[in-house]
Amino acid sequence: MIDHDRLFKELLTTFFWEFLQLFCPEVTTYIDPDSLTFLDKEVFTDVTAGAKYATDLLVRAKFREQEAYFLIHLEHQAQPQPAFNKRMFRYFARLHETYDRPIYPIVLFSFPEPRTLQPRHYEVTFPDGTILQFNYRVIQLNQLNWRDFLQQPNPVASALMARMNIAPADRLRVKVECLRLLATLRLNPAKMQLISGFIDTYLRLSAAEQQAFRAELDTIEPETKEVVMQIITSWMEEGIQQGLQQGRQEGKREEALRTVLRLLNRRFGTLSADRRSQIQTLALLQLEDLTDALLDFTSLADLDQWLHNLATQIDCLTQQITTQLGDLPPDLRLTLQQLSLAQLAALPVALPSLSQMADLEAWLTAQTSSTDAP
Repeated sequence: MIDHDRLFKELLTTFFWEFLQLFCPEVTTYIDPDSLTFLDKEVFTDVTAGAKYATDLLVRAKFREQEAYFLIHLEHQAQPQPAFNKRMFRYFARLHETYDRPIYPIVLFSFPEPRTLQPRHYEVTFPDGTILQFNYRVIQLNQLNWRDFLQQPNPVASALMARMNIAPADRLRVKVECLRLLATLRLNPAKMQLISGFIDTYLRLSAAEQQAFRAELDTIEPETKEVVMQIITSWMEEGIQQGLQQGRQEGKREEALRTVLRLLNRRFGTLSADRRSQIQTLALLQLEDLTDALLDFTSLADLDQWLHNLATQIDCLTQQITTQLGDLPPDLRLTLQQLSLAQLAALPVALPSLSQMADLEAWLTAQTSSTDAP
């Protein structure tokens, strides 16, 4: 599961000035670049909705040749959200009240769909006139053509081309161009790894695309190609480590499955094909829960009830999330279906504080990352 918030926060905090140069060049003409300071997140509570909202990035900046400061509020949205413009106004109003400084609001929309233009303002109107019009800067990546950024010597361009409007047939070409641009920037190894990891995360190629990708690499000038090949080699090494980790986890799951089936067969005899099939779909943590629970089973009816309760709990949570946040993306739905009983019990408690799908994704990532260690 992709942790969009983490990836974008790392990118934008590391290359914030470059982000402004790429998308808000006029702003850089009146900012003192040495004055940029990242402030702590501001958390606002909506008492009526029973939800908490936290700003993504808040940066203090000084006007050139002046002692006056202002704030740049940059919000990243990985998922579309209804009435987002209203939330941006609430952020603006509360930040302005808290800091009593001018606020420059920017939104970066990174979701691939929908491609319809997102709102850039929030209005309060009456039949006899407009009472309020709040405007904010919008960068909507799926509205941008990656070809327009090929000649931009900017690390943010090399990363964010991977999330722009890309035709399926152009995916491997875009990956090559992202890497070509990255190789020409001559960044330090840590920054190079940050951007290359971003590119590889959002432009994972199929086996067929990989073959064409290697052919495309031959079109790069030799000196740049050498740097690109070093990046790809590091990807391969990381992929090997991830493969080993996944193999260890799958090995644990297979062992847990064998243990559960062996214990159930000893206590209740050979299981029906239907029961066996249901158990084989369980994730590792669920199999561990079942291993503990079956010690108290007195009949196969107890097993059936346990499996029914698990499925019901997942279905109810899925419905709650859909009602509150919208349809679950397939990757988040799969993660939800693999949670342990303790994690499933914790989710309803956390739900009131999750205001958007990205919050749920961050919560699920935090839950699963603690169980991924070998």
